[in-house]
Amino acid sequence: MLRELSIHNLAVIENVSVHFHEGFHVLTGETGAGKSIVIDALTLTAGGRGSAEMVRHGCDRADIEAVFDLPRQHPVWGTLHRIGIEADPDETLLIRRELQAQGKSTARINGQSVTLTMLREVGEHLVNIHGQHEHQSLLRTDKHLEWLDLFAGEAIQSDKAEYRRLFAEYQSVSRERRDLEEKSRQGMQMLDLYRFQLEEIAAAKLKPGEDESLADERRKLAHAEKLTDAVSEAYDLLYGSKGLTALSRALTRLQDIVKVDPSILQPLVDQLQSAYYGVEDSAYQLRDYKEGIEFNPQRLAQIEQRLDLLHGIKRKYGETIEHVLEYKARIQAETDQLDNRDELLKSLSDKEEKLQGELAAKAEKLTSIRRASARTLARQIEQELAHLQMERSVFEVKLGSSALSATGADTAEFILSTNPGEPPKPLAKIASGGEMSRVMLALKAIFAQIDEIPVLVFDEVDTGVSGRAAQAIAEKLSLLSRHCQVFAITHLPQVACMADRQYEIRKQVTEQDRTHTSVTELSASERVEELARMLGGVEVTEKTRHHAQEMLSLAERRKNA
Repeated sequence: MLRELSIHNLAVIENVSVHFHEGFHVLTGETGAGKSIVIDALTLTAGGRGSAEMVRHGCDRADIEAVFDLPRQHPVWGTLHRIGIEADPDETLLIRRELQAQGKSTARINGQSVTLTMLREVGEHLVNIHGQHEHQSLLRTDKHLEWLDLFAGEAIQSDKAEYRRLFAEYQSVSRERRDLEEKSRQGMQMLDLYRFQLEEIAAAKLKPGEDESLADERRKLAHAEKLTDAVSEAYDLLYGSKGLTALSRALTRLQDIVKVDPSILQPLVDQLQSAYYGVEDSAYQLRDYKEGIEFNPQRLAQIEQRLDLLHGIKRKYGETIEHVLEYKARIQAETDQLDNRDELLKSLSDKEEKLQGELAAKAEKLTSIRRASARTLARQIEQELAHLQMERSVFEVKLGSSALSATGADTAEFILSTNPGEPPKPLAKIASGGEMSRVMLALKAIFAQIDEIPVLVFDEVDTGVSGRAAQAIAEKLSLLSRHCQVFAITHLPQVACMADRQYEIRKQVTEQDRTHTSVTELSASERVEELARMLGGVEVTEKTRHHAQEMLSLAERRKNA
């Protein structure tokens, strides 16, 4: 449930912090007082889009915080874990949204920054908002099949998942077949070129890294004389009278007198011995290296010729030998595919046909499940509509056929008849605003127990109704609140009196000509006054107060019943 909502500098709301409870809440107040802004704030915390215009005039930013208290088994915890948000199911969930006057927007969940997409994904598990114009979604027939499958629940989920897997495989095979057919037309013209290139690359007998090792060898052969001269001279210097001989003499002289002053001379003797052995080792390595230097003009010419060949191959097919070999593998695969085109096409076509048959069988099973679910859903909606003063309405889920798609081979459309003797027709052709609101409420009443969304918000769902229909809507909202937390903005006293909690939204203008909106939870006596205002308009009389008190008492008895 939504435990607390704090709003700072959003539109006409400067600073509001409201605590909520379980059950059915109504928000009431004069038209234009700012009731919808509270809903806008909650929408923002659920991932709704904001804009700089929503920031209160003269302020740098608007801040909204929502605190949710949810059971451990609620699916939102799994979503948070999947998107990398640390959250303890034993603690509350804090969502913060900030809108800046410059237009930027930030969002945090439990103090951790999230993108708007991530916030929206989390918000879908927390809040479902039915605005004044949301019933237009009922007119979108593409949504009807989605709602039907949601109603079918576990009965369809595994089959639907298997169908989606098969459909993805079918699309992949079909795409591969079409690509091969298109490539074949273009590739047949390239086949001779590919074969020539493959022969040329194969004849070069390429080895990865060969060009680099040949370049090293060429450098040594080209400078063999310089290497020999320099190494020979360095060896003579190290091993001659100025090298090891001089070090040996110095070492002998110091060893003769080391006992005179061992504390100073012994470390020097050790250093000279180490230097002697190091120079000796270096001299021997230079001697061995000199003996290995090769004078081979014929080999140098072979290397130059090979490097020229490699350079020409790389200029044509890739920057490095590795790139050339990758290119060879790619055109080899395309050549093989073109050479085996007919066999491949037949194999893909056979596989495509087989998958299409499996899809058709699986789609038929989905259709069977949907037919059964459609009948059950229609009966339940008719029952809900009967409770909402639409007793003689006939509701149907009309299933049609379509080509195989990601959802199967079905289309679905909700059709309704509100008058006896009239055949059911699409909602757009027969439903008034008040009827559409009640159809949506009937759907919400059914799906509230399925989708596990803890907070339902109805923004003037009672628009276009009055009298017994308004009373029926109020009772339905109250019943809904047994399964989840319900909020409703309303102008109807019949709805307001059925709420467990009532909040007054009031707009005031200060002496500085600044508008402030406040949100106040009403006490029992204050509810009587607010209901009296809703009943009687500007002037509240004892009669309207008495009527309001009577409505609250009757509402309490209905809820208890």
